[in-house]
Amino acid sequence: MSDLKALTAMGVQNPEQIARFSIYTTDDADTLRIIYNRKKGSILPVSKKFRFPRLKKSTMIDGGTDKTGVIYESSAEFRNALHELNELMDQKENADEIRKLILDEIHTLEEDVAARMSYIQSLVKKI
Repeated sequence: MSDLKALTAMGVQNPEQIARFSIYTTDDADTLRIIYNRKKGSILPVSKKFRFPRLKKSTMIDGGTDKTGVIYESSAEFRNALHELNELMDQKENADEIRKLILDEIHTLEEDVAARMSYIQSLVKKI
């Protein structure tokens, strides 16, 4: 997970502990709130907020009258952090699905071994 350059630059030190995130947008800033899974008794914060100023740009609204308007655009840092968080959440979701699949396979294997052992024991009793 060392390829999380934007999160590392923001000071996120334990990306594997991120549980979820949320974003809030106002006219002049994007706010990113990261919520962590912390162990009971941890002195580390459960969540952190990061504020990214929005870029103010003037754009032409009407070419015939030369009217301009102001639009606000998210910063590149915010977009990069959001992209990395989405990738991280996808990886965690995939890992959870694989973990569930492996546990299901183990359960099936245990059932098969138990049935096979029962069959072998019944053969031994016939001897």
